[in-house]
Amino acid sequence: MLMQITITIFIMIIIGAVIGGFTNSLAIKMLFRPYKPIYIKNWRVPFTPGLIPKRRDELAAQMGKMVTDHLLTPESIQRKFLNEGFQKDMTGLVQKELVNMLDTEKTPEELLAVLGIHNAQVKAEGKLNQFVEEKYEALKAKYRSRPLRDVISPEIIQKADAKLPIISSYILEKGADYFSSIEGKMRIQRMADDFVRERSGVLSNMLQMFMGNINLADKIQPEIVRFLKNEGTADLITTILKKEWDKVLNWEAERIEEQFEKEKLVNMIKNFVQKAVKLEGLFQKPFSELTSSFREKVIEEIAPKSVELLGGWLSSRIDVLMERLHLAEIVRQQVETFSVERLEEMVLSITKSELKMITYLGALLGGLIGLFQGILVVFIN
Repeated sequence: MLMQITITIFIMIIIGAVIGGFTNSLAIKMLFRPYKPIYIKNWRVPFTPGLIPKRRDELAAQMGKMVTDHLLTPESIQRKFLNEGFQKDMTGLVQKELVNMLDTEKTPEELLAVLGIHNAQVKAEGKLNQFVEEKYEALKAKYRSRPLRDVISPEIIQKADAKLPIISSYILEKGADYFSSIEGKMRIQRMADDFVRERSGVLSNMLQMFMGNINLADKIQPEIVRFLKNEGTADLITTILKKEWDKVLNWEAERIEEQFEKEKLVNMIKNFVQKAVKLEGLFQKPFSELTSSFREKVIEEIAPKSVELLGGWLSSRIDVLMERLHLAEIVRQQVETFSVERLEEMVLSITKSELKMITYLGALLGGLIGLFQGILVVFIN
């Protein structure tokens, strides 16, 4: 009798455990399966498709909302940007990349070619020439009817005025050197001969009578040199230059273009600007050579400050950036592209052990229910 009761209770426990475990396992599988609805003619079989396939759109929307509301919040990202360890790691990364970039032996033209910008020097020269032309036209339209005195900066005018005595001294010095030379003396002789030859009659005869066999160049050369070295001559030349410079300053700007011709003037400015900028040296030298003078400062000072400033800027605008990124929409769209099989695989890979425990718990509860049922049956009988 006792043996029969024990077997009955044991069978009830086994049946309850099997039913409980199978029911929980089936419920878990029904979360995903079947993947598609099953129809018998026009009648859809209940509980098909599974819960997650049926509600995938809602799941995707909720996942996107959960990510932005609870996981990737502006506050959490802001704390990350301002974290000292994060900024230190980012500074190290930026410095490492800067070292690699600044130490490269490639030229700027080669680096730009990698980015798809070919013939960078030619294009830069074209842009520079275009800038000069546009600037020239803009300045001409603005200043063409105004005197040069109003166009040129007072500093330049002041410097030019200060250079006038130096220019006059240079002219007189070179003039004295020239007329003191044999070439200068020959020039004086030719000029004197021409002067005498062009004079006819009494004046010519009188000159020949008074001068006799004396060489006019020997008499004139010392006087010219003495005149050129005289201080009063320097003052005279400076005064003349000053008057002419004042006249030029009173010219209308348009007159400069008339004097030099527009095309020649613009080309002269272009050549000056290109020589000043030195594009060939800029594009054809190795990048490491171009940056050698400020390499250490960029790596040790500018890089950390840039990371700090960028982190502060991003943290202060992270809410706007996240709003513009539409993270919730990105997550929703991404989840919607997942197949049901992949969703199932993702969920099971994360919760595999927990789902097994739910199955075992169902078996345990079923077994306990079977035990109580067996005991209840024994008492009733």
